[in-house]
Amino acid sequence: MGKTVRDESTASAYWAAVNTFCALRDVHVVADAPVGCYNLVGVAVMDYTDAIPYLENFTPTSLTELEISSSGSAEVVRDTLAKLAGSDKQLILVSSAESEMIGSDHERMLNMQFPDVRFFPSDSLGQNEWHGRDRALRWLFEQFDDGKPAEIEKGTVSIIGPTYGCFNSPSDLAETKRLISGSGAIVRHVYPFESALGDISALKNSEVIVVMYREFGSDLAELLQRPVLYAPFGIEETRRFILEIGRLTGNEKRAGAFLQEEKLTTLKPVWDLWRGPQSEWFPTVRFGVVAGKSYAHGLETFLSGEMGMLCMFSRDAAETDNSLLRNEIMEKQPQFLFGRMADKIYLAELDSKTRFIPAGFPGPIVRRALGTPFMGHSGAVWLLQEIVNALYDMLFNFLPIQKRTGTDETPLTKMAWSSEAETLLQEMVKKAPFISQISFGRELKKRAESFARKTGKEIVTAELLRGIN
Repeated sequence: MGKTVRDESTASAYWAAVNTFCALRDVHVVADAPVGCYNLVGVAVMDYTDAIPYLENFTPTSLTELEISSSGSAEVVRDTLAKLAGSDKQLILVSSAESEMIGSDHERMLNMQFPDVRFFPSDSLGQNEWHGRDRALRWLFEQFDDGKPAEIEKGTVSIIGPTYGCFNSPSDLAETKRLISGSGAIVRHVYPFESALGDISALKNSEVIVVMYREFGSDLAELLQRPVLYAPFGIEETRRFILEIGRLTGNEKRAGAFLQEEKLTTLKPVWDLWRGPQSEWFPTVRFGVVAGKSYAHGLETFLSGEMGMLCMFSRDAAETDNSLLRNEIMEKQPQFLFGRMADKIYLAELDSKTRFIPAGFPGPIVRRALGTPFMGHSGAVWLLQEIVNALYDMLFNFLPIQKRTGTDETPLTKMAWSSEAETLLQEMVKKAPFISQISFGRELKKRAESFARKTGKEIVTAELLRGIN
């Protein structure tokens, strides 16, 4: 029997191509695909992830069973391109899984009838979303570079990576641009999210390239032969990032002054939390991460390496066996899980009390606001704030609130405990998070005594206590 993989998390290279090309303002994508593929990647997914109603520069050829089973897609491709003739945008034809299954290859036809249209074979059946984005970005440079030698513009930085369908990219991009500008450099291009095709040649003229994500973008960055940095997470990575931007662009003094200012302003809430009573909770916090490579690396680096929290697991979502992951969540029960919708479903299936924090797609989550970064100094503050607020919320849920029932209840008599049961209770309480140990022990004791009364017992034994846990 074949192996069943639960909830495949990473979309295909076809989606990657659409999300990459459609981000360019002077491109129109024609998908050699059934209309259903348009409805998904062009409308539905975009609406509940990037919070836009649809992609205006995206048209399907609307393959049907006839084309897929017998005639092929050449005719519907010609008809679609003819309707778009005269467009002031660059047309790029992209293959889908369906057109690849029937062997559609339109290079010859395009050369003869539509020489200005470019064809990108997405390899939808062979590559995942991150490989697809990496290849699409490099392909754009190879297709549209002007071929001229680089003319380096001193003090300039270009950012590669932000495309549609990248979790939290508006906020993380805003923080990355803030850090670059604060360090004294000029953000020349954000590619492809804030660019046109003509900008791709100018990328090689930047003095430094910043790659937003470890999942993709480095292939194009290496091709440009410029110094490459990755967008940072946490305090130490961001410190090095600021100083390195300053060094590479000749702005060392400006970068050093900006870093000192950051410590007194942006980072002040981190120091306040660290010096306050909340910091006592940090070593007791257990968390897990299932996200893209950037977030998995960054969250573990900051929360575990710098804040002293305990990382139970950190998984690259693209390489994760979700069945094994579900078992790991059940066994380790982290207090916080940074993940995708699939992981939130696993928590619900397990009736877990773990606090879920969205950290990746797929999932119906809107992240268009600029105030929710994970990256940089602002990201460090936002993440700590979210965790501390959640800890306070957990504490509230353990408060001994007297519920009003409208009836007079007879006070319960004190119940005896065996010495073995008391010892076991103490052991069980020690395994609970530090912040909730007192309330956890009180609740566990209450449940044990209630169960003993219901079963007619006069004493709580170790065996009874194990039975309710």
